[in-house]
Amino acid sequence: MSHRQSLLDLALVRLDEAAQHLQVDADVIEKLKYPRETTKVRLMIRMDDGSRKSFLAWRCRYDDTRGPTKGGIRFHPDSNEDEVETLAFWMTFKCAVMNLPYGGGKGAVSVDPRSLSKAELERLSRSYIQAFARIVGPDRDIPAPDVYTNSMIMGWMADEYSQIVGEASPAVITGKPIALGGSVGRQDATARGGYYLVRDLATELGLEGRTRVAVQGFGNAGQYIASLLASDGNVIVAVSDSSGAVYSPDGLDIDLLLQAKAENKSVASTAGKSGHQAISAEDLIAVDADLLVPAALESMIHEGNAENVKAKVILELANGPVTPEADAILARKGVTILPDILANAGGVTVSYFEWVQNKQGYAWALEEVHERLRTIMVREGRAIWEIAQDKNVSWRTAAYVHALARLAAAIEAHGTQSFFAS
Repeated sequence: MSHRQSLLDLALVRLDEAAQHLQVDADVIEKLKYPRETTKVRLMIRMDDGSRKSFLAWRCRYDDTRGPTKGGIRFHPDSNEDEVETLAFWMTFKCAVMNLPYGGGKGAVSVDPRSLSKAELERLSRSYIQAFARIVGPDRDIPAPDVYTNSMIMGWMADEYSQIVGEASPAVITGKPIALGGSVGRQDATARGGYYLVRDLATELGLEGRTRVAVQGFGNAGQYIASLLASDGNVIVAVSDSSGAVYSPDGLDIDLLLQAKAENKSVASTAGKSGHQAISAEDLIAVDADLLVPAALESMIHEGNAENVKAKVILELANGPVTPEADAILARKGVTILPDILANAGGVTVSYFEWVQNKQGYAWALEEVHERLRTIMVREGRAIWEIAQDKNVSWRTAAYVHALARLAAAIEAHGTQSFFAS
């Protein structure tokens, strides 16, 4: 419990750091220090064998000053309240960084979804919405997929909500199948946002010309970022997944890697073909590359391996992949980190587009989704770069300063102590 408690405490350190660079009222920090509401329930579902089983579930609405709360639902055996609240805190800042009219939320069920049949998974998904139907809503709290949840699960949840309220409510959830009101361009949005960011700021980041890239984690985001960067003529020199890694100084064969993943094999299975050499997944951090993309889980770059990083830029496509201890080591080495609340915010941005389309009852073309995403990523990336230069702080601190300025303006607009005391 103490470790997870410290997860939110560690996250709040970022809030304190950002506050030192702004003149914010004490009321603002008081409001952002604690989640607004966290609901915990026990879901009871009928299993295929006729027995009943219960699962702990949570939904946290951290702050709704700037609009309805927004954030994913994860199904993971290790999920707990502290993790959910920390992720909701991060979402609050991520939405403010992108200037989306949202607050931050998050949900989870403590379950290993791989232990459930498809019918049990559907019953669990619908049970979650039955329990939280008064918490969520298209203008109150809007979930999305997260770890071990997908578009089909979101479709079940949106359907269950619509049945409970007695009307079609596609805007209650994003990340739905396109046939049920999902948006085109959602699938690669996280990677595409990061790609637009790096491409626009290449000169400032010292990444002009043929950039050598290492990608840690070859899931959805990792596969898309590798493909997008390679299509621009950059060289993907190393990739890893949970079973191993491959390296080639001349560049890996992306099609070969994608084919291996499509066949449910590890990237390591391509070793020996097209010049791919097998290396350990741990060694990926230390390969000779210009850009390192952690796209796996949190805390993958820590004080034990940060010294080995050779890349000059890190693009955080995962949430929290660099620990605060590693942050300090990398800063000393002169490594630029594009922080998660900016770098991977393409996902929540296109989720916002889906919500807008559902509200309008009008679907956008793929080109429009891409162009609107690029505009927002470039605008906010440039603003954060300027704050980092102006205040001589890291990109991460600059991103939190940028978000806190917007949150503070919204909180202060309701009146603060100085207003009421006078």
